[in-house]
Amino acid sequence: MSGLLGVRLLLLWGCVCLGLPSLTQGALVISGYPEATQETRGAARSLQKRSTNEATSQVEVYSVTVECTVMSRFAHTVMTSKALNKANSSQEIFFEVDLPKTAFITNFSMEIEGQVYAGEVKEKEKAKKQYEKAVSSGQTAGLVKVSGRKMEKFSVSVNIAANSNVTFTLTYEELLQRKLGHYEILTRVKPKTLVQEFQIVTNIFEPQGITFVDAHATFLSNELLPLVDKTVTDKKAHISFSPTVEQQRKCPGCDGTLIDGDFVIKYDVNRAKGFGDIQIVNGYFVHFFAPPELPRLPKNVVFVIDRSGSMSGRKMAQTREAMLEILKDLHEEDHFALIPFDHNITPWRGSLSKATKENVDEARGYVRHLRDNGGTNINDAVLTGVRMLVKDRKEKRLPERSSDMIILMTDGMPNSGETNLQKIQENMRFAIGGNMSLFCLGFGDDVDYSFLDVMGKQNKGLARRIYEASDSAIQLQGFYEDVSSPLLLEVDLRYPENAVDSLTTNHFSQLFNGSEIVVAGRLTDNDLDNLPVEVFGEGFEEKYEVQGEASALNWNVVYPDEEYIFGDFTERLWAYLTIQQLLDKSKSGTPDEKVNATAKALDMSLQYSFVTPLTSMVVIKPETEDGTESPLIADKLTEEQRQQADKMAHRFVTPVSNTYSSPTYFVDGDPHFMIELPDRDDALCFNINDNPGTIFTLVRDPESGILVNGQTIGDKKIPLDGKINTYFWRFGIIHRTLGVRLEVSTHEISVFQDGKWVKLLWSDTGSLKGPNVDLLVKKDRSLTVTLKDSVKFVILLHKVWQKHPYHQDYLGFYTLDSHLLSPAVHGLLGQFYHGIEYEVTDLRPGEVPEKPDATMFVKGQELNVTRGWQRDFRRNVKVGENVPCWFIHSNGTGLIDGDAADYIVSGLFKTA
Repeated sequence: MSGLLGVRLLLLWGCVCLGLPSLTQGALVISGYPEATQETRGAARSLQKRSTNEATSQVEVYSVTVECTVMSRFAHTVMTSKALNKANSSQEIFFEVDLPKTAFITNFSMEIEGQVYAGEVKEKEKAKKQYEKAVSSGQTAGLVKVSGRKMEKFSVSVNIAANSNVTFTLTYEELLQRKLGHYEILTRVKPKTLVQEFQIVTNIFEPQGITFVDAHATFLSNELLPLVDKTVTDKKAHISFSPTVEQQRKCPGCDGTLIDGDFVIKYDVNRAKGFGDIQIVNGYFVHFFAPPELPRLPKNVVFVIDRSGSMSGRKMAQTREAMLEILKDLHEEDHFALIPFDHNITPWRGSLSKATKENVDEARGYVRHLRDNGGTNINDAVLTGVRMLVKDRKEKRLPERSSDMIILMTDGMPNSGETNLQKIQENMRFAIGGNMSLFCLGFGDDVDYSFLDVMGKQNKGLARRIYEASDSAIQLQGFYEDVSSPLLLEVDLRYPENAVDSLTTNHFSQLFNGSEIVVAGRLTDNDLDNLPVEVFGEGFEEKYEVQGEASALNWNVVYPDEEYIFGDFTERLWAYLTIQQLLDKSKSGTPDEKVNATAKALDMSLQYSFVTPLTSMVVIKPETEDGTESPLIADKLTEEQRQQADKMAHRFVTPVSNTYSSPTYFVDGDPHFMIELPDRDDALCFNINDNPGTIFTLVRDPESGILVNGQTIGDKKIPLDGKINTYFWRFGIIHRTLGVRLEVSTHEISVFQDGKWVKLLWSDTGSLKGPNVDLLVKKDRSLTVTLKDSVKFVILLHKVWQKHPYHQDYLGFYTLDSHLLSPAVHGLLGQFYHGIEYEVTDLRPGEVPEKPDATMFVKGQELNVTRGWQRDFRRNVKVGENVPCWFIHSNGTGLIDGDAADYIVSGLFKTA
């Protein structure tokens, strides 16, 4: 980076406009970090201002705006960020955006001092040559990476001269999907700094009429709630959120921001009976079909459940948990079957059972005793389910008008029975013959997702990845809820052949409650004002047949006061939908269909400037001071690429049988600090090494008056290796508001209560209850401190053999219910109590094979971290259990605010 000061500003932010009321998220985080050495990266010293970085202050982010325009479910999102380099030397500024994986990037540009640098969409193979050239010259060329389950991260950086401005603008589009009766637009905002112009604006235009709009945010306090401006008329909604700098402040005079969390908009539209809603604009039409008040069809569902050896542990437990809830939700007119399998196929019963209370109760009892064992025979298991449905249908044991479906749950590759994947797909297609739907749920990163994806799409179904995490059972239940209530079967939407061409898919095997069918096409006559339409389907009691005529919509009449800025939305919606369906066909069609679908999808992606799996956006950065240009490539990741990235990220993570569901923060050992984050299935850790006798502030909450300090102790003598280990041996705990003072050492426990000191001994089990604090001592093991209406601390006693030549007794300190402390809480542990945003990328071999290194972006800094583990002693104070974590070197430099020395105080109950 010739001529650079080496200071980089990282702008991470994003808006998600999507119709998935699920875990899809975007992120808006703004922070700064310097390059160069670890010491420079940890230059922040001020604890009061929470990581104020001198280099970062040289770059001002003065504008962050998110503008989302929704025209008849088609969302067009523009994200803009403006920054000023106030330094006297060049700086590199990063722009990062999390966007939904279902969206297509359509435009990106950087404007630097009036000069615009725009991205260009090219065929992936052509862009790849530029990419390889950049990589071979040692440059970082990839712009898009996996970011969680539903997201991908777009990032770009640029060198900005002294006293210069840069404006980043990214645009993406997608069709909102209706799920569970509504659409959702979600924006995650974590600016981490105060912004002069901060604005989220969403305009929704729905000619059908809007039934409801709900806007809320996880960070909205009573003071911020009135700042959400929501105006809803019959066919338009305007939602905005634009707090001033003062309104963003976490506290008067401080630099912290309250804006930290999710901003969510949910809405739905009027549902007309009959053939639905058709909009004709500029020679293209879009047809939305989701009629109201249809009775649900009975369903006949066969659950094919993998219980092979690889499903052991948490996966099997979560499958049981999910199935118990799913069975409970069956309607009495439904029929169901259970087919657990390993290398053997062992159906619960020989045919489907009606979902009576007695049958469901018996099935739930059976599920409770499912255990893992053996190999994986997917072929015979699914075929058993197919034959069972065919036989019961033939014997008229199932309702004539009902939906047949198989739900396969598996975590691995077939290794028993038929193992050739293509042969298994052929067997399923032949046996099913288009007469039922096959839904494939793949657990974890080891399953062959593309195999399941193709098999599902070939048989009127789909595949979905189930991420191996604490919420896997909820993911399973969420999928089932999507498909649990079929309303119509074999739905056909028909239009005059001489009036339309280039039609998207217009036949659907089923319509589920809360969802929506969308068809788009091009009119052969651009002046056509009326379009005849017919809809056919199989309903609960009779055939569903409606017909009618749709008229072209005059948007100037519907929205007379609006400047129509999105006039080609029907054409772009048609192109988006067509490309998505062509990409599906390129995987699951015949060989000729695959070739033709791929070629057509590529042509359309280039024509409409969509970044798809077949195209890339090439961004040519401005020349650097050494005269070189740096091409950057933005790709659309496939699900297989996402799975591979997830597999690499979790490759060195050892599963932990940890049932704690809330974050835990503790320090134990010599001394190891640990931040456990169960919502991310991850943890961060660091050591603090200093002289014996040093007193550190672990927790300080000025609002509640809580203070926790800890003093270290060293080994009895210097070991042969010369390394002095230190441990915590004494803690001082104060709650000024409640008048509580507590001193805990390896020798005894002293509490100041009712004007006098009371002592407890570790050698006895006992308790002490007071008006403001409860103490519970477990003999020679632990002390639980429960402060009234507040946080709970657990202190563990580690007793060492008295004749040990070096070590001596020490204490571990664990925090529970930390969310009850105020946002102002700080300290070596306390600063993490309200969350920590970080990203780990670039996994690479470390010095030790089983401990890889990686790059972590956290608190505006770029750190080299190492995958390792520390021990959590809550279950077993002698042995503990290993918890995988990302280890931050150099006394936590870059992760903790300031420097470890900033947390040293002069006394056990002192704040300085």
